[in-house]
Amino acid sequence: MSDYILEMNDISKEFPGVKALSNVNFKVKKGEIHCLVGENGAGKSTLMKVLSGVYPHGTYDGDIVFEDQIQQFREINDSVKTGIGIIYQELALFPDLTVYENIFAGNEVKKGPFVDWNQTIVQATQLLKKVKLEVTPETLIKELGVGKQQLVEIAKALSKDVNLLILDEPTAALNEDDSENLLELLKELRSQGISCIMISHKLKEVIHIADKVTVLRDGRTICTLDASEGEVSENVIIKNMVGREIEDIYPKHPDKIIGDTVLELKNWSAYDVQLGRNVVKNVNLQVKKGEIVGIAGLMGSGRTELALSIFGNPKNYKLQGDLEIQGAPAVLKHTSDAIKAGIAYVTEDRKGDGLFLLQDIKSNVSAAHLKGISKKGILNLNEEVKVGSEYKDSLYIKASSLEQVVGNLSGGNQQKVSLGKWLFTGPKILILDEPTRGIDVGAKFEIYTIMNQLIDEGMSIIMISSELGEVLGMSDRIYVMANGAIKGELTIKDATQETIMELATQ
Repeated sequence: MSDYILEMNDISKEFPGVKALSNVNFKVKKGEIHCLVGENGAGKSTLMKVLSGVYPHGTYDGDIVFEDQIQQFREINDSVKTGIGIIYQELALFPDLTVYENIFAGNEVKKGPFVDWNQTIVQATQLLKKVKLEVTPETLIKELGVGKQQLVEIAKALSKDVNLLILDEPTAALNEDDSENLLELLKELRSQGISCIMISHKLKEVIHIADKVTVLRDGRTICTLDASEGEVSENVIIKNMVGREIEDIYPKHPDKIIGDTVLELKNWSAYDVQLGRNVVKNVNLQVKKGEIVGIAGLMGSGRTELALSIFGNPKNYKLQGDLEIQGAPAVLKHTSDAIKAGIAYVTEDRKGDGLFLLQDIKSNVSAAHLKGISKKGILNLNEEVKVGSEYKDSLYIKASSLEQVVGNLSGGNQQKVSLGKWLFTGPKILILDEPTRGIDVGAKFEIYTIMNQLIDEGMSIIMISSELGEVLGMSDRIYVMANGAIKGELTIKDATQETIMELATQ
């Protein structure tokens, strides 16, 4: 019997014109947490899709050995039957069904030809205890936060008797408390003999939890680091991921010039009619020319709601208070009003709200400002190509051509396309909501560099982020929100992770 629950030997996978994996070797021992890291496009998700049967046997070269048996998975159900469970970053739950219905969806507990609902609820209750989720099985999924939904996904996987659990960016959308709870659960599953593969860009979490770390770069295995040998550190991982050392991921900007106030909110409130409550409460906030203003807070603190209330109020909140742009009162009744006033908003959900995933790069870049490539109402396709090329070059978008479909780009390059789309509108004030969520360390550095370039050009940036290191590393001033209200304003000299968390939990 081998010590390894999984061996992937010389795995190669090609798409038209692209070699996504080239002779990758990846091994996971029984009862270990093995993290898989690499830049976007390094091949991590492709490797896991090969393992789970999304890419069936025959569409790749190499061998998968699971529990000492060579496997030839034709579909996902084949890998599930052998004891492999995979949880993707985009959760696959039914919001209008109960917790117990979701846990056993497609894997129903039956008594004869009928579903045994009583036994389903009993087993769901046991699984909820196992994942330490204190909700009743009858709770609807849509009533749970993202952190609790993630635990339901794990319970769902455990209902199928998994021996190997794969998690793709499991903490990308979680706040720090939910992330910590999830990591502790993975440790507990490890103690019960369940092996875990975790794909993550959050290197501090990787260092905290991993027994081993395998680094992929450009579809190749670069190295496997052993935590017990002291080989796992942030600098070593980054160097192997990007092929070079990044001494400080937050680029220095000592010569920044900050000017007059360009946007101000006075006693600003937003009432959500559907929820029946204020989601933004009496906010007073200033943004000056040439500065990055960070907005920190836990999920549900009202940060995105604040951004949307400024950006033309697409959610139709009932607004109170005053909004001033460059010292003059402004009433922005639609997103088009906000764009005309020089405000742009890069959403946190680039796949759901930010991009047309089935369209190409140039179409996405021009989408928010078609007048910029039109004359007398007729689109100038040559001008669209010209504009697309400019942003592809200036934002370092890595793609084979402007015609490449955006849904096929890596997360970091998708984010740059989303950014280019809004920069084409010519904003003076740029709102970035979770600008580096789900992208790798190299792409993060590039996004931060672009942000500094925009500041040098006189733009002002409001940056909403759940990553405290990012808030501290990039902001000039920080507002901390909780329960829809500003709980404190900090200069960067006075701000620490502790002071931010203290304010965020008031």
